Amino acid sequence: MKNLIKLIARRTLPAAYSWLATQRQDDRYPPSVGKVKFGSLRRVEPISQEFGFDRGDPVDRYYIENFLADYAEDIHGRVLEIKDNSYTQKFGGDRVVKSDVLDVIEGNLEATIIADLTCADQIPSDSFDCLVVTQTLQMIYDTKAALKTIHRILKPGGVVLATFPGISQINNDDDEYNGSWYWSFTSLSAQRLFEEVFPKSNVKVESYGNVLAAISFLQGLAVEELRREELDHRDRHYEVIITVRAVKSEVI
Repeated sequence: MKNLIKLIARRTLPAAYSWLATQRQDDRYPPSVGKVKFGSLRRVEPISQEFGFDRGDPVDRYYIENFLADYAEDIHGRVLEIKDNSYTQKFGGDRVVKSDVLDVIEGNLEATIIADLTCADQIPSDSFDCLVVTQTLQMIYDTKAALKTIHRILKPGGVVLATFPGISQINNDDDEYNGSWYWSFTSLSAQRLFEEVFPKSNVKVESYGNVLAAISFLQGLAVEELRREELDHRDRHYEVIITVRAVKSEVI
């Protein structure tokens, strides 16, 4: 009888423990193999292939806009943004004296400067107080050349606010206007790249995201479908967005 009780305990207790663990809303107790409920995510095509724009505000925009809001005071004086000046207007407001828009392709009616950041000799040095360069450098093959231009055209003491995709769907239309997606970055690679051009003490790199935010972004879910505490939790192993604030040295 004693042996029978032991046998029953060995067979039932682990299963019971596993079941109880899955009932707890605690990340320390993941569901056992075979017990994961995929629900709407069990699909080989994402819920949205438009980064979530067709569902609401994309997850990456939450992090990008929070970053720009944190450093809104940097967006002042003469400001250059890529393709349009929506963030300059939103976060710079009346601190902006002149707003310029750069595009590499002619035909953009919002562009005030047509130039390639890798060889923009027509843009005078020391021209801008701030550059807003969001989700751009992954589309430029010669990233190092572009960073040298960014540094050159900033005024002494000027600031570049840049963002890069980390874990992301790749938008690789390979057409003349949208360009090609060449690179994926990490906070470490971004740090190294900017420190080759800007003083190390003037470069601040941060990353945002976690596994839930990354999965949601890859599936094309929107910010409105996640809780704020889920979005704000940071896990450096799951970088959805990488941000850089870099300052050009003052003239001595």
